Amino acid sequence: MLEQTLVIRVHPNDNVGVLTQPLDAGTHLPEFGIRLNDDIPAGHKVALQSITQGELVVKYGFPIGNATDSITAGDHVHSHNLKTALTGQETYQYQASEPKATQPSDATFMGYRRQSGKVGIRNEVWVINTVGCVNRTAERIAAECEKKFQNVCDGFRAFTHPFGCSQLGDDLTDTRAILAALASHPNAGAVLVVGLGCENNQLSSMLELIDQPQARIRYFNSQEVIDEVDEGIALVESMLTEMRKDTREPVPASELVLGMKCGGSDAFSGITANPVVGRMTDLITQIEGSAILTETPEMFGAEQLLMNRAVDENTFSQIVDLVNAFKQYFIDHKQPVYENPSPGNKAGGLTTLEEKSLGAVQKGGQATVNSVLQYGQPLHSKGLSLLQAPGNDAVSSTALAASGAHIVLFTTGRGTPLGFPVPTIKISSNSRIAEQKPHWIDFNAGQILQGMSIDDCAAQLFQQCLDTASGQLTCNEKNGSHEIAIWKRGVTL
Repeated sequence: MLEQTLVIRVHPNDNVGVLTQPLDAGTHLPEFGIRLNDDIPAGHKVALQSITQGELVVKYGFPIGNATDSITAGDHVHSHNLKTALTGQETYQYQASEPKATQPSDATFMGYRRQSGKVGIRNEVWVINTVGCVNRTAERIAAECEKKFQNVCDGFRAFTHPFGCSQLGDDLTDTRAILAALASHPNAGAVLVVGLGCENNQLSSMLELIDQPQARIRYFNSQEVIDEVDEGIALVESMLTEMRKDTREPVPASELVLGMKCGGSDAFSGITANPVVGRMTDLITQIEGSAILTETPEMFGAEQLLMNRAVDENTFSQIVDLVNAFKQYFIDHKQPVYENPSPGNKAGGLTTLEEKSLGAVQKGGQATVNSVLQYGQPLHSKGLSLLQAPGNDAVSSTALAASGAHIVLFTTGRGTPLGFPVPTIKISSNSRIAEQKPHWIDFNAGQILQGMSIDDCAAQLFQQCLDTASGQLTCNEKNGSHEIAIWKRGVTL
């Protein structure tokens, strides 16, 4: 195993490096011919050369902001001497690039082939409620079915939420679209939709959007039955006969849809975990599978890199609209577009949105961007797609599942117990959090800091994805963590 390096220079053009462990002032870094002028925490940046006030600070080979003061080689570079260079909407130009070649693969997993031709990696009963008023009803139905119908399927899941009533316009449309898209997911071998009866999100309107065979969906309004829990259990039982016939069969890995997400990032996320997930994007798209990248505000400052990989000029224009629409969303609410790094991000060493974004878009690898999806829109093409959604972990991960992701690859430097409707592989950017939280973390990309190559790490992760798709449980599944969250952008009555 290689000896751990003290400072990582991500790109040859960078004028800052990232510390892999905390170092005291006076520490000599012979590789760069400098000594530290400050005590610097792990994950934070050190100047590798002098940087004048106003000069660009460069990491990942791209600017991450401007120096607000003169910086000497060996200085700590962070919020006290670095600020974002972003202001608002930018002007973009289409730069056509050569589409990446695909290469068929004989890799397979054991999945469930559905009547529609879709493939599921789980065979679960999903209980979805139209409105928050019947949250507890949905939970009770799922819990009672779990006790009563053991070993019939892979589990009974209730996906509750507070919406569906007193909503107008886009908010109501978003709620209906996300719930209907989830109800259409191939991991759901059967779906029970529970309504109340008087809500804005009327059951009949939502049912029109759900893509499930008649034998695999049941529904009712709670106001119209005697005992809503008994009614729900009976309707679920009526679908189990069909589900008992479902068996796993070999499926080409090209059928997999991977959702890419980061949360609780640290300064190593863009150096270890996100590049490994980027390799996964490249691997799955090269074998004609699918990947979905979201968190639009975390593209700000790095969006041109994605635009340069658009498959055609129309897709380029859609990416521009995707980014500018989210920037306008900030502007309409009188919020600066660059106030994205959280307190936890900053504590971990990330200073500006450009820095966070350049690290975040590593998850998109080098794949050609083939399509752009609006929030709640199902996936409609192979390759890499960009999905409109905020950076919020629960909202964006729910959106990935709703668009069709079988698995969410979730990178994190600080850890989170959250889980989502589909298996969520938590990938740590450092070994400390993997060792401290083995009940949260499924895969340790911190191995890269100990000398493992990114390619070898990605090969391990790819096999874990195939194993997960074949039924191996992730930590969120073992912990019973299956939350959803819906993006709320408008008025509540």
